[in-house]
Amino acid sequence: MANSTSSSAAETAFVRSDMVPSQAPPASEVGVIGWMRKNLFSSIPYTILTLFSLYLIWLVVPPLLEFGLFNAVWSGSDREACTTAAQGGIQSDGWVGACWPYIGSYLNQFIYGRYPIDQYWRVNAVFALFAVGLVPVLIPRVPYKGLNVLYLFGVFPVASFILLTGGNITLDGFLLPDAIMAPSFVKFIIDYLVLTAVVCLIGYAIARGTEAPVAPMIRNILIAMGVLLVILLLFATNFGLESVTTDQWGGLLVTLVIAVTGIVASLPIGIVLALGRRSQLPAVRLLSVVFIEFWRGVPLITVLFMSSVMLPLFLPEGVSFDKLLRALIGVALFAAAYMAEVVRGGIQALPKGQYEGAMAVGLSYWQMMQFIILPQALKLVIPGIVGSFIALFKDTTLVLIIGLFDFLGMIQSSYSDPTWASPVQSLTGYLFAALVYWAFCFAMSRYSLYMESRLDTSRR
Repeated sequence: MANSTSSSAAETAFVRSDMVPSQAPPASEVGVIGWMRKNLFSSIPYTILTLFSLYLIWLVVPPLLEFGLFNAVWSGSDREACTTAAQGGIQSDGWVGACWPYIGSYLNQFIYGRYPIDQYWRVNAVFALFAVGLVPVLIPRVPYKGLNVLYLFGVFPVASFILLTGGNITLDGFLLPDAIMAPSFVKFIIDYLVLTAVVCLIGYAIARGTEAPVAPMIRNILIAMGVLLVILLLFATNFGLESVTTDQWGGLLVTLVIAVTGIVASLPIGIVLALGRRSQLPAVRLLSVVFIEFWRGVPLITVLFMSSVMLPLFLPEGVSFDKLLRALIGVALFAAAYMAEVVRGGIQALPKGQYEGAMAVGLSYWQMMQFIILPQALKLVIPGIVGSFIALFKDTTLVLIIGLFDFLGMIQSSYSDPTWASPVQSLTGYLFAALVYWAFCFAMSRYSLYMESRLDTSRR
């Protein structure tokens, strides 16, 4: 019986000797049609959403292209170029067509504001120095990242301040009474030594309270105060440049100064506040919570108004701060409060095992935060950080309320010029502003996606 079964299986067995040739996938699964079926029409809800999106695009994009490109005016010397029917101005059924010669005529003011024309090279030099420092930092494979960061956050701010303002500021003290006859520089040095001593005492108290080594803390404070003194002395040096006050700045220059300063200052301050809010010291935690909740509960427009109008009322007689400096401080502190909550969310997202593992190998609190916790937390909240940066960049338009003419403010101020007054002047200006803001924000968004993909190694 077994032999019969074996012989029957041998007769019916089949062994393929030739491979079946490969066949092309169905046309509905590859190419444009396959991509559309997979991403746009994979289900009934997705199909409805795709059709609705196409309808919105059809409503918005063709009129926008018609206004900005096809019916636009590209040459002319005054408003007459944008108000004739033949060139896309006022027609029988209304006005159409952007007036791009108006943008070209005012382009310098949109970028430099009221900065002296013969000093434009200083602003261009600052833009070039910023690009030289920023591009190597953003490209991961470029070597000498430490030197690049030192240049971008150390050398560049000092050089840009001297170039834009002309330097040669006056250093004067305020602790010594006016009755003491002494040169301003001597009073400044005495005040600075007193301030250094106070900061060292605060550092000593913090080190004692957190059981950190006292000597390294005092040494770092002295190094920082020494570097700050050198920077102030450079600001006071006369380099032979024409003095340009900040009320002459404007346009894209002011927008970038406020945005970059706010972005650079808000991240480290936000990290410190986030750590302070999670601190085990009640006083530090209370101060951090009060600071964060206060600044998050006040609109930015109120912060700018208070810094410009109310703050001078509380200062001693004869003491004043530059209006742009007040706006920079207000914007930085406002953004830092929101950044603190973003960073705190990343810190709290880490499992407890990360803290326990760091403490198990003998790391101190600051070593644990520097090497273990913060690198992982910041990687998790890259979208939130970049979102805060983009919101801050767009919120710079609010400085117009305190008399600072940023990029959008200069565009609005140009509407009062009758030389280019036309029905399409304001629409052209706002379209140009939207394109510029979109370009900056889109670049930040795409770079954040790139960094997310590069750093997201744990989920690959």
